[in-house]
Amino acid sequence: PGQDMRKHVIMTLLDTEQSYVESLRTLMQGYMKPLKQPENSVLCDPSLVDEIFDQIPELLEHHEQFLEQIHDCVQNWHEKQKVGDLLVQSFSKDVLVNIYSAYIDNFLNAKDAVRIAKEARPAFIKFLEQSMRENKEKQALSDLMIKPVQRIPRYELLVKDLLKHTPEDHPDHPYLIDAQRNIKQVAERINKGMKSAEEVERNARIVQEIESHIEGMEDLQAPLRRFLRQEMVVEVKAVGGKKDRSFFLFTDLLVCTTLKRKSGSLRRSSMSLYTAASVIDTASKYKLLWKLPLEDVDIVKGASQATNRESIQKSISRLDEDLSTLGQVSKLAETLSFPHQSLDDIIKDLMAAIHRELAEKQSLSFSMAFPPNKVELTTTKADGTESFIFEFPNPDARLSFEQAFEDAKKKLASSKNCLDPEFLKAIPIMKTRSGMQFSCASPSHGSPESSHEVWVCNSDGYVGQVCLLSIRKEPTVEACIAVCSARILCIASVPGLKRTYSCFFPPSPCHSRERAEPVGSPSSEAMPGQSEDAGPQPCLHISISGSSLELSEPVDGGNRELVPFDSDDTDDESSPSPSGTLQSQASHSTISSSFGNEEIPSCKEATAETTSSEEEQEPGFMPITGTYGQNRHGESPTDGRALRRSSRGSFTRGSLEDLLSLDPEAHQSSMWLGTEDGCIHVYQSSDNIRNRKNSMKMQHAAAVMCILYLDNQVFVSLANGELIAYQREAGHFWDPQNSKSLSLGSPGSPITKMVAVAGKLWCGCQNRVIILNTTTLAQEHTLQVGQDGGRSVTCMVSAGTGVWVALQSSAQVRLYHATSYDQLAEADITPPVHKMLAGSDAIIRQHKAACLRITALLVCKDLLWIGTSAGVVLTLAVSPKAAPTLVGLSQGHTGHVRFLTAIELPDGFDVLFPLP
Repeated sequence: PGQDMRKHVIMTLLDTEQSYVESLRTLMQGYMKPLKQPENSVLCDPSLVDEIFDQIPELLEHHEQFLEQIHDCVQNWHEKQKVGDLLVQSFSKDVLVNIYSAYIDNFLNAKDAVRIAKEARPAFIKFLEQSMRENKEKQALSDLMIKPVQRIPRYELLVKDLLKHTPEDHPDHPYLIDAQRNIKQVAERINKGMKSAEEVERNARIVQEIESHIEGMEDLQAPLRRFLRQEMVVEVKAVGGKKDRSFFLFTDLLVCTTLKRKSGSLRRSSMSLYTAASVIDTASKYKLLWKLPLEDVDIVKGASQATNRESIQKSISRLDEDLSTLGQVSKLAETLSFPHQSLDDIIKDLMAAIHRELAEKQSLSFSMAFPPNKVELTTTKADGTESFIFEFPNPDARLSFEQAFEDAKKKLASSKNCLDPEFLKAIPIMKTRSGMQFSCASPSHGSPESSHEVWVCNSDGYVGQVCLLSIRKEPTVEACIAVCSARILCIASVPGLKRTYSCFFPPSPCHSRERAEPVGSPSSEAMPGQSEDAGPQPCLHISISGSSLELSEPVDGGNRELVPFDSDDTDDESSPSPSGTLQSQASHSTISSSFGNEEIPSCKEATAETTSSEEEQEPGFMPITGTYGQNRHGESPTDGRALRRSSRGSFTRGSLEDLLSLDPEAHQSSMWLGTEDGCIHVYQSSDNIRNRKNSMKMQHAAAVMCILYLDNQVFVSLANGELIAYQREAGHFWDPQNSKSLSLGSPGSPITKMVAVAGKLWCGCQNRVIILNTTTLAQEHTLQVGQDGGRSVTCMVSAGTGVWVALQSSAQVRLYHATSYDQLAEADITPPVHKMLAGSDAIIRQHKAACLRITALLVCKDLLWIGTSAGVVLTLAVSPKAAPTLVGLSQGHTGHVRFLTAIELPDGFDVLFPLP
């Protein structure tokens, strides 16, 4: 009997799936395809057709496959037949969840589009009636459109029935348990999305209709603004008596209007699914008086009210004194023999003005007796504080309004406290060629001259360009330079070697007897045993021409401010997969140039150059004397130690052998650019790139996917699945021949993202993250992200003890623990993005929602920044104390957010620089 019941439930699943697929086919064949025909464009606008049937083709394709699998299962039915594995396979796919989520999010827009099409063209109504008569089930379009919304809960019931009739020892039982869990998760997400979509749509429409009811109201709609309540009040004016008013309280705004309790013709929105009649009095007429941000309005209470009354009483006393004084002046003026008519007029005008002011203050003082149904509002303006007194119908109404007002202010303040970023400037980058699109960016960590630069890369597939963006005083594009004939896919800043020698500045002529301090040391003790009149000490001086050793203050990261940058361009993008047809090289990298066309001198050549340069020493070179002749312990520089002088005038102390073998380039930071044609261009400074001189150019067998510096190594991932670790020896610049190679992926599944986490290298390969030991390059752990192996890791950032990961074409970002690798959280960007787009045109909203995905991630100042394909930038507080809520920034982009990067602001940076 149990087996018979199992088969009965499976047959029910097959029948209902067949019916569901037929409904989807009717939507496609009977409605969408005919309306898509060019000759039928007169029936319905093509853009509305796209919105009405959004995601229907994708749903049909998926469920046709699922129906075929269920049919095969029934055809081959036996006692141990499994169906749970098919359900698990079908409902664990992120793509299915995304399709249903997108359909649900667009459902209200689709219904609205049908209504608009009916109102615009009566022929469309006739088409719908005819199509309903012709389809097999005689179902109307609205009945068919609701089917996907109702389908998922049916699966839940069917699986529940199957479990009732499946013994625990049956091979299908564990699969059914997994299927039940997966379907429940999908149902919860869809239900949540449905409720969220309905709420967002309802709020947007209500705000839109309220705007249409208030004369003189403009720009009331805002992405996160919601209407809270309306209150009918009476304004108590010092002069003019009492006036009827209406309050409209929003989540971030208070609006006050005049009120005429009369019915009449009202302007109504033609796009309304929901009416405002349920939340406001639409029978009255309103005219805008003022609207104020909630954060600028306060309710005066308790001690503040007493203080205000006391202040008014003091003003009345002062005005009385002024009247008395003017009376005395008037009497004195009467004693003047000289004509004084002008003085009398002035006194008369002053007395009249004081009487008016006194009457207002007295009236205000009387009104401030404050019975329980009155409230006083104050707002701060540029010209001072302004007060308003309003009378409510009863004390309960006043108390209810005050509570709602204070709650709204608290929530607003809470959201503002989440490190709400401030938009500074949109910086246009000149396009030297049409079709140029941003690809990546990185701040420079080089010398003081270039430490406040951002290198922004853009390409059109044929030319790779670098724009140097300076933020020394304000963001400025200093240069745009074409660097290669390929798309630049990635960029990384690589620091120079840390100095192990003590560096000293040479003495200037006017301070030849003062002691120099080591760079980075806040103070130095006096060197013992050294007199001010000590004579010159014998020393060996080595000056190497062309040396570019630089002194730079270490960056104090604790007191610097970080500014995130994001990118946008309006061209639609679908970054091509790196070509796998590049010619393979005999070795994976070759060096082609150094400092332009010059060869790197050998150690012997460097020694010879050093010796000859000593003879060409500048006449102005001063021998190191006095305190420079000895170190802290009184050692002489002749005891096996030497000083090396750089071209910039600084000195490096060390053994003669070390100084002669030291590569002056080793301490310089560099920028590494990876291109689609498999080339890495290395530049040591912005001066090099301006002069078109790259320090190294390394060719590889496949496109360079990403570059990362970690533990004195540069890791490079290639499109053929290879991971290369470049290394450098102490005292030397990077050697392209000194590297290790490891095959982690394949040509179809390369490492798409790398990030440093707790001293380990996390490599994203397909939907897996491989954790490597940077010393041995051994795999320590493999982490699976999601169930869809067809999606690769595209974004990954580290934040404290967690790592945020996003997959290709996914709207979800997941948080994993850095050491236990457990999934800690998951956030869906769909609801907040749809909230931000709520005020947009319906067609734009539908287009951006159809392919919504995460395109960039950044962690900066306890905030996770999320760039999206919709152009919306979201932030999420990563602090343990903060509530995990996604917040959309009000400044968005037209196109995709290509990159997010952060740079330290220099000390002299003016955040109030003139805006364009």
